This record gives sequence, structure tokens and C-alpha cells, in this order.
Amino acid sequence: MARERKLARLEVTVDGVIAEVEVDLDESPLGWLARRRGRDGRAFIAPVQLLAGERLRADFTRAQMSPRLTADWSATARRGRGSSPGMIFSEAALAARERVARAIEAAGPEFSGLLLDVCCFLKGLEEVERERGWPARTGKIVLALGLDRLARHYGLGVAAQGPSRSQLRAWSAPPEGGGAR
Repeated sequence: MARERKLARLEVTVDGVIAEVEVDLDESPLGWLARRRGRDGRAFIAPVQLLAGERLRADFTRAQMSPRLTADWSATARRGRGSSPGMIFSEAALAARERVARAIEAAGPEFSGLLLDVCCFLKGLEEVERERGWPARTGKIVLALGLDRLARHYGLGVAAQGPSRSQLRAWSAPPEGGGAR
């Protein structure tokens, strides 16, 4: 029996291009955390944190880094769907691996393992806390900090922000007397 999927549409800005993506909120522990509210009424993780985690997972999937139970022979004869134009399947996977490596490096050793476990291997926070011997609800705090660092690496923010300093393109001041002639 097929389950009904809970899809959410999120707006993502990557390299200045705005795109709308669908995320299956039941598939990822991040989706569960994004839907749950704390005592203060706020979600456990912010939308920007959800986007950062889902972006890491998308690259992880494209990089074919997930453990396989069987051999995959499909990559030898075809191009990958969603790969960049002009890239063969293995080049797209290699590029995704490099993006994952840069993201994990930016997250640092304190957060990288947790981000991989939750975002990529889809482990629940209780499982991660139990495996690491952490007190209950510690994982949520550490995950939020790691997702913040990951969002900063991806250039995602809660508010849009321009460059800290931009070039002056033109200067015009009204002529003396206050009005245009």
C-alpha cells in the first residue's frame, strides 16, 4: 500500500537563481523537525536550516555516496538525469562529491558526522543521541548549530543581504534651486 507523501514547496536561491523545489517532509528527519513546534511556538529548525540540510542530502544522493545493497549497472550506458549539460554521469557525480566535501569541511569536525547521519543517512535524533551517548534533546541543539554553519556555507540566510560594499554607478543631485530645469 502506497503512503501519501507530504510535499512542501520551498523557494531556494542558489548562485542568484531562485527556484522552487518540492521536499518530502516525511522522508527526512529534518522535515519532521521543521514541522514540530517548541514551547515558544517556533519550529525546531528554521526553513533556511531545512534548505541547507536538504541541499546537502541532494548532493550526497547525486554523488552516489549512499551505501548500496546491489550493483548499479545503469550508469555505464546512460547520462544521469539532472546532470549538467555536457557532463557525463560520472562527472556529475564527481562534482557532487566535491560539493559534499566542501560543505562537510565548512561544517567542521564538530558537526560533520551529525550532519551526515541526519541529513544524508536519515537517522533520527534519538538514534544519533543513543549511538553517541549524548543526553536526550542534545542532538537537536547541536544539529541546529551545524545546520546554521551549513546554511552560511551555502550562502543561505533568513534575510536577503547584498554585498557589504557596492560600486557607485551614478550620482545625481538636484540643481540649485531645488527643481529640474
